[in-house]
Amino acid sequence: MSAAAKSSGPGTDVNSDPLGIVCGAGTFPIAVAEAVQRRGRPVVLLALRGFADPGVERFPHEWMPFGAFGTSVKLARKHGVRDLVVIGSVLRPKLLDFRLDWTTFRILPRLARLYRGGDDHLLSGVASLLDDYGFHLMGVHEVAPELMIPAGVLGAHRPSAEDETDIALGFDLLRALGPFDVGQAVAISARRVLGVEAAEGTAGLLSRLAEMRNSGRLMLPARAGVLVKAPKPGQSKRIDVPAIGAETVAQAAAAGLRGIAVEAGGTIVPDANAMVRAADQAGLFLIGVPLREEGRR
Repeated sequence: MSAAAKSSGPGTDVNSDPLGIVCGAGTFPIAVAEAVQRRGRPVVLLALRGFADPGVERFPHEWMPFGAFGTSVKLARKHGVRDLVVIGSVLRPKLLDFRLDWTTFRILPRLARLYRGGDDHLLSGVASLLDDYGFHLMGVHEVAPELMIPAGVLGAHRPSAEDETDIALGFDLLRALGPFDVGQAVAISARRVLGVEAAEGTAGLLSRLAEMRNSGRLMLPARAGVLVKAPKPGQSKRIDVPAIGAETVAQAAAAGLRGIAVEAGGTIVPDANAMVRAADQAGLFLIGVPLREEGRR
């Protein structure tokens, strides 16, 4: 963290420079903006047109055409932004969908190379690109740590011994899949892998499980299995950190799962109270599992 961004104490940020929040889809960018403002730091929301929620307009903001990198750099610098957080979902676009300005055109060969790989390769390349243009990319855990899920059981319901076995298997599986840059979530029931998140995302995985149950292709008890979600091993916490919320709980309930386990301190939630209420009402457990030494849980 830069010297200007050091905190003088819990909940107090002495940096008066605005934090730039690059906003994809969903409510997570707004939750981060609110949390950073509560800490006393101004924000500027750099909203990706076609993705960001209109609610970003409650804050100082700029709408940015996707892919117009030079324009985005100018808008950020206009507001004195040096520190950036990137948050919210964005569908991986085709290169032809980019709104090319001169800067984007000049770096197009570099962007093309970044596309020849998985999401980790692409996102780490974007982070390096931002660094090259003088921006300091930060993680949500640095600017709004209160949004990270803590360790322990959240809510009224607890996992059973069988659930805990499935949770451990799920984390082992995610760790094994990490080098292949596959996804951040798996669903496990009675040591059986029900599904692995890939390009469809966690919501797509849960929708697929619900459809298989409804069609009779997946025969399970009324409530069985757990969703396990965690960052990929070695993944930078500065970008693409796993996130869940009340909507994830509703999707897990529709898929017939018993609960959700996530990596404590490695997963963000925009409104923990709303998520816990939703889980309690649906009868699902929520648990944050701490990362143990040497990446073992």
